[in-house]
Amino acid sequence: MSKYVNNSTQLIHVIICHKFYENLTKMLYDTITNCLKGGLMYNKTDTINDLILWLQASDDGVSLKDIMERYGVSLRTAIRMKDAIAQKYPQLQEISGRYNTKLWKLPQGAAKEMVSFSLDEVHALQSAIKLMQTHHMMDSHYLDRMLYKIKSLMGSEVVTKLEPDAEALLEAEGYALRPGPRIKVKKEFIEKLRLAVIACRTVLMKYQSKSGEKNYMVDPYGFLYGNKHYLIAWDHYKRKICTFDLNKVQDLEIDVNYFARDPKFSLHKFSEQSFGVYQEEPFDVEWLFDKEVADSAAQYIFHPTQNMRRNRNGTLTVKFRAGGAREMDWHLYTWGNHVKVIKPKDFDKRKIWKG
Repeated sequence: MSKYVNNSTQLIHVIICHKFYENLTKMLYDTITNCLKGGLMYNKTDTINDLILWLQASDDGVSLKDIMERYGVSLRTAIRMKDAIAQKYPQLQEISGRYNTKLWKLPQGAAKEMVSFSLDEVHALQSAIKLMQTHHMMDSHYLDRMLYKIKSLMGSEVVTKLEPDAEALLEAEGYALRPGPRIKVKKEFIEKLRLAVIACRTVLMKYQSKSGEKNYMVDPYGFLYGNKHYLIAWDHYKRKICTFDLNKVQDLEIDVNYFARDPKFSLHKFSEQSFGVYQEEPFDVEWLFDKEVADSAAQYIFHPTQNMRRNRNGTLTVKFRAGGAREMDWHLYTWGNHVKVIKPKDFDKRKIWKG
């Protein structure tokens, strides 16, 4: 009897322990699941908030395909996201796009309560201003003005809380100073050129070239910013697209004539034709970096069309197609004897300045 009781007690003890651990396991499982659900819910909320702001900012509207591509979701999920916003904002407008594609947008101000600015966003804008000033970019004052407007929208109480941390982060991060010429372009020149680009108006320009001051008639297409800043324009005399150093513009005025912009011209593709700014006929380029600097060189984007290959002996081969031998030579000089030009064979002749 005593043995039976002892066995029964042990059995009850085992059952109680088993039940305790079963409950503990269930409790832990429920806790972890709830945490995960909370994280997923946060991510979903964050995504919906982003979509609301996008719908309000878009002039052309947003399609279900746009939502699928931006957030990596299925068609069914995209529809649910759109319907969830329509429930909260009845003013969500459905419009017809190209090929009768359904698009949606929110009127301006419909979701103004969603607009707020975080420490990271304020810091990012301050960093952008600092970077533009370090690299002699022209429009940093516009970002400065934008920052003041944002702070005025945030309110003094929020700014007072955020500003010390934002300033501390800004002081803790720096940008390497890149030596370069001081930009001396007159503000009114830039404003006139931008107006001419938008309105497709021909520009009459006095320009200081190596041979002296010359008059040009050009159709401005856009700008390229780098160590120097350049106007990209169709030269009426040379009958081709040319680059003009904005520092050398002495005077300009907008002509009464309009021009038809070449629909095939792409500033992005134009800039890709050259390693830098100077334009010349593109050629095949191949560089060989020795194994001592191969890891470092592998982190560089030398050209948007580049192709890199690690060789068995540890060296690195870089290939691309572009013009601009002189600027390539300037860059290669920084690598010393650790890089060899495989192509073009006549690189030493090409890099001689002919301008």
